[in-house]
Amino acid sequence: MKIDAHQHFWCFNPQRDAWITDDMAVLQRDFLPEDLQPLLQQHQFDGCVAVQADTSEKETEFLLNLAEKHPFIKGVVGWLDLGSDAIDERLEHFSTHKNLKGLRHIVQAEPDGYMLRKDFQRGISKLEQHNLTYDILIFPHQLEEAIALVNTFPNQKFILDHCAKPYIKDGKIKTWKRHIETLSGFENVACKVSGLTTEADWKHWNNTIIHPYLDVVFNAFGTKRTLFGSDWPVSVLAGTYAETVGLIEQYIAQFTETEQQHIMGLNAKTWYHLKD
Repeated sequence: MKIDAHQHFWCFNPQRDAWITDDMAVLQRDFLPEDLQPLLQQHQFDGCVAVQADTSEKETEFLLNLAEKHPFIKGVVGWLDLGSDAIDERLEHFSTHKNLKGLRHIVQAEPDGYMLRKDFQRGISKLEQHNLTYDILIFPHQLEEAIALVNTFPNQKFILDHCAKPYIKDGKIKTWKRHIETLSGFENVACKVSGLTTEADWKHWNNTIIHPYLDVVFNAFGTKRTLFGSDWPVSVLAGTYAETVGLIEQYIAQFTETEQQHIMGLNAKTWYHLKD
């Protein structure tokens, strides 16, 4: 099973999607399953995991509806207000959808201390009983906080998105590397090798520039806790789908065929409880 474990869909709305600034004009349009499916087929992917890009229940409903209509969308990582007093009721409601596999909040946009808040952690504590993962979306300076979070919930599955967005464009690696190594010590955490080209110089990155960051992640998490994700369509800011896939496939050629299969799909199947 070959899975793109991280991509997004949206019907572009300039007000809601204000994060898509004018320097990202290529993203200022709709991106829907019919746009992605040919790319998946071209690269022999069996399916994908659709991840939230907006903090609303409407977003979660939108993605779940797409997954109902398009069987190649094997799972959805949605959004619910984890800090809400109504989180139990909302989880009960959305857990009736078989395609909901996890939740995510855009913590990278939040102030320091967000993941340590009692209301947020109360929400996290409810996910295990619903068999839901939690995707951690942060910047490197928030890694220490993420370490404290995963330490608090040893039975909860966490997946670190985009390797915590290392500062590739600035060539910074040392502090991020230390924290990644610490985080990987928790067996309940996996890491997506995704979104790296957009953390580099969009126009001037190459595989050699990104390889040291991949070295850190694979040395830390191994091949059983790393998941390939394209981060399409955001990834088109820095290259084609083929270039995004090629970066990782070229790097993991050093591993056995079985290890490659885990990175390119089987790990996603395990961590997100995906069905064939």
